[in-house]
Amino acid sequence: MKKPSCPPTIPAMLLLLSLVLSGCATTDLGSHQANSPAQALSLAADEENRTLAQSYLLRTANRFEDQGNHADARTLLRDNQLVSLSPELKKQWQLLAMASAVALEDARWATDLAKQLEPEGFLAYPDELMGRAARLQSQTFALAGQPLDAAKSLILLGQLNSSIQPQPLHDQIWGYFKHLDSTELQAATKTATGFEIQGWLELATALQDRDASLDVQGRKVRQWQNNWPSHPAAQVPPTELRLLAELALTRPENIVLALPFDGRLASAGQAIRDGFLAAYYTDETVNRDQTDIRILDTSGRSFSEIYQELSGTQTDLVIGPLDKQALGELSRMNTLPIPVLGLNYLPEKSHIPDGLHQFGLSAEDEARQIAERLANQLIQHVLVLIPHGEWGDRVEDALLDRMAKLEVNALDIVRFMPDENLRSVTADLLGITTSRNRAIQVERTIGLDVEFEPRRRQDAEGIVMVASPTIARQLNPLFAFYYGGDLPVYSPSIIYEGTLSRQGPEPGELYRYPLGT
Repeated sequence: MKKPSCPPTIPAMLLLLSLVLSGCATTDLGSHQANSPAQALSLAADEENRTLAQSYLLRTANRFEDQGNHADARTLLRDNQLVSLSPELKKQWQLLAMASAVALEDARWATDLAKQLEPEGFLAYPDELMGRAARLQSQTFALAGQPLDAAKSLILLGQLNSSIQPQPLHDQIWGYFKHLDSTELQAATKTATGFEIQGWLELATALQDRDASLDVQGRKVRQWQNNWPSHPAAQVPPTELRLLAELALTRPENIVLALPFDGRLASAGQAIRDGFLAAYYTDETVNRDQTDIRILDTSGRSFSEIYQELSGTQTDLVIGPLDKQALGELSRMNTLPIPVLGLNYLPEKSHIPDGLHQFGLSAEDEARQIAERLANQLIQHVLVLIPHGEWGDRVEDALLDRMAKLEVNALDIVRFMPDENLRSVTADLLGITTSRNRAIQVERTIGLDVEFEPRRRQDAEGIVMVASPTIARQLNPLFAFYYGGDLPVYSPSIIYEGTLSRQGPEPGELYRYPLGT
C-alpha cells in the first residue's frame, strides 16, 4: 500500500515558521554582556522596558570601568538613552560618569557634571558608597576648575567620617585652597558659613603672600593655630604647613645643598645653588653667625650613600636631591633622621618615609598645569611659542602630551632663539607672514597691485608663551601690533622676575593676562 506523500509546501512552511520564531527571540538584558558600546546601545534601543534598558547600559558601563576601559564607558554614559533617568538610576549614572571623567581627565565633561553637583551631593549615597562618591565629586569639581567646591566636599566628608586618616585628607583640602586667588578667597569668605570652612579660608588668606620669608609664613601658621586651636587643621596641619611652622620654629643651622653640578642636570643644580645663596644673603632675618651652609656635588654618586654619610655629621637639613631616581632611593628607607627637602616628586602611590618633604621645581609640571588651565577655561585651539634647546624640548613634550589628553589642539608651534628677530617670530606665529605671502601671490597672478591689510589667523583662541622676562616684555606689544591683542596669553612663572606686588601673580602659579594692560 502506498503511503500518502507530504505536500511539498508543508516543510517549507515549517522552515519559515521556525525562522520567524527564532527572529522573534529577544536578548535577556538582565544577564547579557556586551562586547562593545555599539552592541550595548543597539540592544538597549530595541528594549521596550526603558528602565531595564537603562539599567543594562549602566551595568555595562560599570563593567567597562572595572576593566579600565573608561573611553567605552563614556560613550555609553553620554548617550541620549541615559538622559531621562529615575532618581535611583541617576545616582548610579552620576557616580560612573564622575569616575570616567576623572580617569580620562575630561575637563569639558567634568564641567558639565559639576553644574549638576553640590558639595553635599554625596550624602545621597548609602554609607558604603559615600566616601567614594565624595572623593570623585571633589576630583570632578577640581577638574572643572572649582577648587573651593572640591575642598568643601572633602571638609564635609571629614566631618561625617571620623575613621578617615586626617593627614592625607588635610593635604588634599589645602591643595585646593592654595589654588584660590585673592578675589576668590574674598568672595568665599563673605558667604562662608560653618566653623571649618571659615577656618580654612582664613588660613589660605593669611598665606596669600608667598613671597614672604619662611619665618613670616611660619609665624602666620602658628598664629592661625593659636586663633583656631580646635580646628582639625590646627591639630593635624597639612604637611606643607607643618614643615613651614617647624622650620620657622627650629630654623636649621647646618644645611647641606646636595645638588648635581655635572651631567644632564648640572645647569639646573647650578641655578638652584645660585638662587638659594642669593636669597640667603638678601634675607635680613638670617643670623649668619649661627648658620652653616655646605654645598655637596652629587654627580655620579648614589644619593642613599651620600645620605648615610651625612647621617653621621651635624646636619639639620638636606636640600636635594634634584633627580627623581635619586629621590626614589630615599623612598626605600622607613624614616629619615635628617629632614630632606627633595626638589622633585616621587611617582604616585610611592612610599614616602617620615622626614622626606617633596618640593617640585619642574618646568614640565608648569607646562602640564597650563594645559589643564586651558581645558578648564574651555580653550581648544592655541598657538605655542617656546625657545629652542633641550629645556624647551622638555617643556614642549610635557605641554603637548597633556594637551592631547585634554583634547586641546596646538594650531602651530614656533620655536625661537633669544637673538632672533622677534617681529618675524610673532608674524609667523599669528599667520601674518602667510597672509602677506598670499597677497603677494594674488598680485603676481593678476598682474596688478591690490590694496591689502594683513589678517592674523582667526582659529586661535589663545597663546601659550614660554619666554624669559626680557623676551616676554618684547613679545607682548608685538602680539598687539600683529592683531593678536584680544588673545589671552598663558605663561609659566619664568616670565616674571623681581618682587611681585600683592595684586600681581605669585611665583609658582600660572599666569593668564590680556594684552594691552
